[in-house]
Formats: sequence, structure tokens, C-alpha cells
Amino acid sequence: MFSEPHYDGLHGWIEVITGSMFSGKTEELLRRLRRAELAHLSIRLFKPLIDTRYSMESVVSHDNTRLPCVRIVNPESILADTQNVDVVAIDEAQFFSEALVNVCTALADAGKRVIVSGLDMDYRGLPFGVMPHIIARAEFVTKVHAICVQCGSLANYSHRISSDNNLILIGEKDRYEPLCRKCFCQVCQQQEHSTSTQNIFSKQ
Repeated sequence: MFSEPHYDGLHGWIEVITGSMFSGKTEELLRRLRRAELAHLSIRLFKPLIDTRYSMESVVSHDNTRLPCVRIVNPESILADTQNVDVVAIDEAQFFSEALVNVCTALADAGKRVIVSGLDMDYRGLPFGVMPHIIARAEFVTKVHAICVQCGSLANYSHRISSDNNLILIGEKDRYEPLCRKCFCQVCQQQEHSTSTQNIFSKQ
């Protein structure tokens, strides 16, 4: 379990919580924020406007833990809203623009503790949005894992079971399932074979 360094209000840093869907990223984010509150630190939590799951006014984990949040579109708006805040947290960071990288850096440079949570890979198994760039600049990175629904191994892939091919598709177990590397590769191969077969028949 991540052990938070002592925050003195002078030395800022960036910490990242990442992994697949259903791996407990949001639970860990909220756990750290609650501990910060116990340490009498002021906190502010942000999430993207497009994330309408569970609640509009809160970040809610799969186990129904929740904290109030601010929903935003533009990452730069975080700077104006956190001048007197000790700990700045951002959930679902993969949905924000590249501007989030500079925002997180500026906050840490200003002596704030910055906690970022987000998917490291999209449904195709490719690096997702700004996450690789934030991970590269972070002092602390925690990768959490789900359980593969097919074999029970540790899962780090978010396999989309919906036929929608849009890169951004908000959803839960109705659209995604966690898979390990082996099962994810097998599913991808089956899908490629199915697509190839359909293309052959469509040309006949």
C-alpha cells in the first residue's frame, strides 16, 4: 500500500494512480484524500464534465465511497480554483487535454500535492491520452490491477465488449471487462479473425 510522504506545504509533487478499469483506482484516490483530510489538509477534487456516472456532484467509487468534486472541461480552470488548497486531485485524467500536464506541473512547482488517477491504456491496449506524459513527470506512480474475468489472473487491460469504436466511451460492466495479457491477446486475435472472415464473405 502507498505510504504518503509527509506534506509540509512547501515541497510539492505529483503522484499517479493508474491501471485498468475495475482495478480500484478511484477507491485509492478517495482513500488518500480522506487521509489528507485527517491530517487537516485542504483538498479539492476534479473530474471531467463528460463523466456523468453515479453522481454529478461527487466522485464515486465502485464500492460507493464518494467525495464532492468539481466537474470541469478546461484543465486550466484548476489553477484558479486551488490557490489556497493543499491537495489537488484529478480523477479520470485520461479524458482531459494535454494542457493537464502543464497544470499538474505548475501545481507541484507551487508546492501542492497533486494526485492524478486515470487509465493508462485505452480499450485497444494503447497508451491513453495525457496519462503517459503525467506518469513521466510524477514522483510516485502506483499501478493497481483488476481480476481477469476469464481466468482469474491479475488484469491490466480494459476490454470493450460493446461494438462502439469511439475512443471515448463512458461505461461500466455493460461495456467493459478486465482481462489479463493472455486473455486480452486471445480475444483480440479472435476479433481479428472474425473481421477477416466477414470481409472475405462480403467480397463474394
